[in-house]
Amino acid sequence: MEYEILVRLGVFLTLFAGLASAESLLPRRRRSLPRTGRWTTNIGIVVLDSLTLQLMAIVMPLLAVGAAIDAAGKGWGLFNHLDWPLWLEVLIVVVGLDFVIWGQHAIMHKIPILWRLHRVHHADRDVDVTTAVRFHPVEIALSMIIKIGCVYALGPQAIAVILFEVMLNGMAMFNHANLRIPPRLETWLRLIVVTPDMHRVHHSIHRPEHDTNFGFSLSVWDRLFGTYTPEPADGHESMTLGLKWQNDAPARLGWSLMLPFRRDNSR
Repeated sequence: MEYEILVRLGVFLTLFAGLASAESLLPRRRRSLPRTGRWTTNIGIVVLDSLTLQLMAIVMPLLAVGAAIDAAGKGWGLFNHLDWPLWLEVLIVVVGLDFVIWGQHAIMHKIPILWRLHRVHHADRDVDVTTAVRFHPVEIALSMIIKIGCVYALGPQAIAVILFEVMLNGMAMFNHANLRIPPRLETWLRLIVVTPDMHRVHHSIHRPEHDTNFGFSLSVWDRLFGTYTPEPADGHESMTLGLKWQNDAPARLGWSLMLPFRRDNSR
């Protein structure tokens, strides 16, 4: 679609600026490290992720949205054989893809070679809005391949994929934000979506906690599959984030990119 990239970029930058400002006004936790080094590294990683996807687009020119358009032209996928209302199709696709992302995230924690990639995300010692985009380029490439496969299987309209991508990116930034939300509002919100307090538990150094709360958007999957932990044992202000063995090195770009290839595979 002609304006897809501009729309997604505009939403991303608007939400990023808003949440970054909100973090400064209503922080949930004190920072362990200054913003400068961490943000430079995390934003550097997202630039490399974007370049990775651009390279993938050369080798396999149909990424997620393109795959939806291609599937429609070839009549591939479930929804290209159903005459259901657009609103229902969008709802099913968005919820279905969110479940796929939940499952992918859980698998990243269970398979050692995938955990090596994913721990780049968990190595961040201060979880905030930039942590939402801190994923190793290889993990981003694998995630896109899975997403493309799901799009071809479902055969959704392109608008459904765009809405899902916008929701996923926006919710990831929201639930990684170092943001204090009034307790009553937080309790109600997490009945439907993943909140910052809920997702922060997932970034605990304690394995029984960081192997729970895998959701990115909807909170229902963790409740359904028994992977929901409501609060960290050490409390939100006192809990330690990141990996047990790390120092300040995750704030460096080169160190973060090489982390999956280091011999130490501890959690």
